[in-house]
Amino acid sequence: MDTNKKNRELISALMDGALPEADIELAMAALGTPAGDEAWRRNCLIGDALREHAGPELSPGFAVRLAARLAEEPLPGKRNGAVDEPATSAAAVAGPR
Repeated sequence: MDTNKKNRELISALMDGALPEADIELAMAALGTPAGDEAWRRNCLIGDALREHAGPELSPGFAVRLAARLAEEPLPGKRNGAVDEPATSAAAVAGPR
């Protein structure tokens, strides 16, 4: 497992307000490291750049039109009309470990 990558993901989720409460202690510990501090600063810079250079406003209804178009797209693994076989065993229902 790549600890630095996991720490960066924890810090990013913390900044986005999407970190589960159970992981807050891990994120705070990650922030106490030089790599965690760097991840925090980079995420701040990225956020600043996105807010500053957000570009033109989207047209009214853009999100609704985009959602409708995405809903029409086939799901990954379901291209060309492929249909998954129903799961018939307990192992198949449980999924990969």
